[in-house]
Amino acid sequence: MNLPGTASPGRPAGQPEYRILLVEDDQGDALLVEELLHDSGLRFKLTTRSTLAEARTELAANPVDCVLLDLHLPDVAGTTAVTTVRGMAPHTAVIVLTGLSEAQAGADAMTAGAQDFLVKGNVDADRLHRTVRYAVYRSHTERADAQAQASHLRAEENARLERGLLPEPILDTSTVTVTTRYLPGAELTLLGGDFLDVVEGDDGLLHAVVGDVSGHGPDAAALGVCLRIAWRTLILAGHRGPELLHLMERILIAERGDQPLFATCTLLTLDEDAATATIHLAGHHEPLITAPDGTREVTAAHGIALGFVPGLRTWPATVIPLPTTGALTLYTDGLTEGHNGKNQERLGVDGLLTLIESLPPTDPAAHVDHLIKETYALNAGRHTDDLAVLRLDWDHSHTRNSIRPLHPLR
Repeated sequence: MNLPGTASPGRPAGQPEYRILLVEDDQGDALLVEELLHDSGLRFKLTTRSTLAEARTELAANPVDCVLLDLHLPDVAGTTAVTTVRGMAPHTAVIVLTGLSEAQAGADAMTAGAQDFLVKGNVDADRLHRTVRYAVYRSHTERADAQAQASHLRAEENARLERGLLPEPILDTSTVTVTTRYLPGAELTLLGGDFLDVVEGDDGLLHAVVGDVSGHGPDAAALGVCLRIAWRTLILAGHRGPELLHLMERILIAERGDQPLFATCTLLTLDEDAATATIHLAGHHEPLITAPDGTREVTAAHGIALGFVPGLRTWPATVIPLPTTGALTLYTDGLTEGHNGKNQERLGVDGLLTLIESLPPTDPAAHVDHLIKETYALNAGRHTDDLAVLRLDWDHSHTRNSIRPLHPLR
């Protein structure tokens, strides 16, 4: 039975309407509660059910602000009714209806999770009005506190994972300026599996990686951290190219368990003395190269994603010459898969290059920030993938071997 209720003339017309579920098998008691609600001045919509099973169906189908719950139903009795309803609707206010002879029942029900209790035959309209309002308010407060706590815990977990996904570069004598950015996806600010790193090896070469584990959430992020740490360790141990990717793939397969996760990545080795960069693509898109005459996408051979076909080991190398002054930008697809501001079309690499050419000249960090800001503005929140950007800048126009201070930018 569903009955609408309206406020009495003495109550403010602007007060909220409460969606109330009465679970009561005694028709006389149910009628009494309905009359008290009408006299209370509350604006309400009342639904009455006579068993817990019927209440379960109603709670699953429709949102409810408050449950008025009798403790003696045909299919359940006592505090079990309270715990069951709280389990079905943890953020809904529960007010227990007890009998005159049940002095301890109300206190026990509140211990089990009810917001309040009322004694049948000992309640008037004004008390019912106050009890419903305060119970709903407390329920809303509890829900807000729980959400705040969950958000805090999620932020702490994200911060721990982000430290693993976005580490400090290991650099010694390199004259390259490193700019890194990582932004989580919009949904619940949850980290995904994007990762990046930069390490200067004992050979004097600068090594960089940008990667993306399939999927989102803590499992993808944890695997991204694992692969990033593995890459850094293997680089410092002297592993390079296809051998390095093979070892990373073995680690991915061991760590992903029974989940069908795979990872794409770009490996880059920058040789400042030879003015070349060696690129290995494992299912990832090509980096961008910036020279005095503009920015373009590098043409490079493609290899297979890690863990996609284990053991295939197809990762050809591409060596490209570097301009005297320029930059290489490695990124994950969160930068290009958003919308371009027109209809439902994706930005894509062509749109990204057009956007880059439209940005004013500035320092690398400001350039990356402007680029991300503009892509987000065009996307207007329609695509929520996380993204990682790694930009390497150099300027040897005066002297190739000069060493200038490095300022890694986050």
